[in-house]
Amino acid sequence: MNAATLDYIREHANDDVRQLALRHVANDVDLRAALTQIEGRQLAARKLPTWAAADGLLFPPRLPMEQCSSEATAGYKRHVVENLSNADSPFSVFIDLTAGLGVDFAAIAPLFPQSVYVERQEALCDLARHNLPLLGLRQAVVRCTTCEEVLHDLTSRSLSLAINASSTGGTRPDDLLLMIDPARRDSAGNKVARIEDCTPDVCSLQKLLRAAAAFTLIKLSPMLDLAAALRSLCGIIEAHVVSVDGECKELLLLMMGDTTEVAIPTSDDCPIHCVDLKGTPSAMSSSDVLFTRTSEAASPFILADSIGTYLYEPNASILKAGAYKTVCQRYPVQKLATDTHLYTTDHLITDFPGRRWKVIDSATFSKKELRRLLAEVPAADLTVRGFPVSVTTLRKQLHLREGGNAHLIATTLGSQRLLLRVERV
Repeated sequence: MNAATLDYIREHANDDVRQLALRHVANDVDLRAALTQIEGRQLAARKLPTWAAADGLLFPPRLPMEQCSSEATAGYKRHVVENLSNADSPFSVFIDLTAGLGVDFAAIAPLFPQSVYVERQEALCDLARHNLPLLGLRQAVVRCTTCEEVLHDLTSRSLSLAINASSTGGTRPDDLLLMIDPARRDSAGNKVARIEDCTPDVCSLQKLLRAAAAFTLIKLSPMLDLAAALRSLCGIIEAHVVSVDGECKELLLLMMGDTTEVAIPTSDDCPIHCVDLKGTPSAMSSSDVLFTRTSEAASPFILADSIGTYLYEPNASILKAGAYKTVCQRYPVQKLATDTHLYTTDHLITDFPGRRWKVIDSATFSKKELRRLLAEVPAADLTVRGFPVSVTTLRKQLHLREGGNAHLIATTLGSQRLLLRVERV
């Protein structure tokens, strides 16, 4: 990239790229490259603040930026790997089989003496060769190839020269940690909902993965069915459902190699961590609810007879994982209905892992009670939880305008439909 283009990028770092695209520029400015870097750094400022602040890093077009991990979730994966390394013998080699932009790779690789970045797209490999040394990973090896080829090399013990030119005898599975992040779109670019439809298909590769390494960390879309993934994959010893500030971002599965002599839990007994990350990457906190599908099925819960002073909704990780009854075992809350995942108490639970509201008013759906409640609320935000009507339909039925400072929740208590006026705690 020439000096004129770099100067243009610095000069317009905070400008709207859509407006910049319409302007005339000097002939020596590569406008397309400049707009890619300006937009990439702007996206990174929100998602990858450390990367955005680093001088000289280059960024890909929008799609890889949108698909890459955030620094928050990459830091959590590092935490998972650190716990794994401390619990057992230390690993010597880390290989990210689908490294993409390299956010997860850059977070985890410093934990290992040797690390290999694998990516099939040459353009992303070129970026990695440029960016990784600037991020302090000067010894990382970049390989432009497929994960299938690397796995076949590993299982035949022929990857040693790709990792360290002085090593001989190949790489032993006990030394190795793998990571794989299959793409969640088909050849037409449509999102897929089954793990078997992702690329690469981890289900078809699982024998190779388990033969090649002591452990494999598998990153999946939060849209995928966790229970189905646990049934489809062998050797999963723990699962993590990760959200950031209440929004579910990814599923992580830790797969154990078939040479490790440790009991593998069944899919229903696999420990599931529901994690919600909050704050900035430099000052991140988290809440963690741990359960198994077996314990969830056996957990008793109390149904509320009435709405208490406070209302609670679990965070996105708990809802995604399905720990609905487990919440009642961890916190002294009562469930509104079997299929309504809202909870209530008379006393505030300050550490409840999710949203908390104070109930200001409530009404059944009789005309008289609705008229009373809505008389003071001509406009409001509206949410439905465990309620058979959509927000759009209900808003029309109530003649309720959008906006205002009030918040209403339509829900079900036992078999009774209620409209609650609440305020955030």
